[in-house]
Amino acid sequence: MALIDNKTELFIIESCKQTHGVVSADLVNKLMSQLDCDIESLQQALLPIAAKFAQAPISSFYVGAVIFDKQTGNMYLGANLEFKRQALSLVVHAEQAAIANAWINGAKEITSIAINAAPCGFCRQFMNELSTAGTLDIILPTGRYSLEELLPCDFGPQDLGNQEALMSQIKGDIDIDLPISRELKEQVKLAYVPYSHNMSAAELVLTDGRVFYGRYAENAAYSPSLSPMSSALSQLALAGEALSEVEVERITLVETKGVENQKAVAEAVLSNLNGESSLVHHVFESK
Repeated sequence: MALIDNKTELFIIESCKQTHGVVSADLVNKLMSQLDCDIESLQQALLPIAAKFAQAPISSFYVGAVIFDKQTGNMYLGANLEFKRQALSLVVHAEQAAIANAWINGAKEITSIAINAAPCGFCRQFMNELSTAGTLDIILPTGRYSLEELLPCDFGPQDLGNQEALMSQIKGDIDIDLPISRELKEQVKLAYVPYSHNMSAAELVLTDGRVFYGRYAENAAYSPSLSPMSSALSQLALAGEALSEVEVERITLVETKGVENQKAVAEAVLSNLNGESSLVHHVFESK
């Protein structure tokens, strides 16, 4: 397996902080050349780096995940994110974080995912919503597996009559007449919500001007769905920001009127931020 020296590790960490956990195709190719390794070995070598972005104040169990998208050539990191004094069901798993990171940053196809620990049933179900669920390679310390091997007798989108899939990047044809940024409107249109139809997204603006987004990603089993605010906070963590220390200027949540269901979840996870973090909550009429 490729080994990454301390100098290279520090370079990768700083680079990922700038890109919110995205390893560009150029950097992927440079690292493979430098380490004389293949894609799978590089994914495994990056796992300890991905795990460094985890925030696990409850479990102290740090999980990293690394996704490869063969169409873009990029890799996308993910790490678990836990929220103190909140229900454990709100935790963002490393696999969810990596998938959301790839999705938000324009990945075309999740080809493989490497994880430094076997995925729980929750995460196997979350992966089953992917457009590539049938061909996904899952790389673990014990070997390479298909999702079918890890999730036999599965329940997925088609069992609920849903022909869509997460990562399809289908943009909703909706008009959003709200006083919000153009980018947030675009994020709302890209939400994956085939079950509740609550087109929803979140925007976090820091005092230094950096902006982070999250989209609602639903799941056929419902519980593994990832809320937009949790997704945005995961992006924040992948930028190397500790939730308890970050300085936030503005937080916005947008939902669809009549099916809105994310405000309480957003307020719960935002309680882990430093200081007062007022949430601006908008609902719009879907037309």
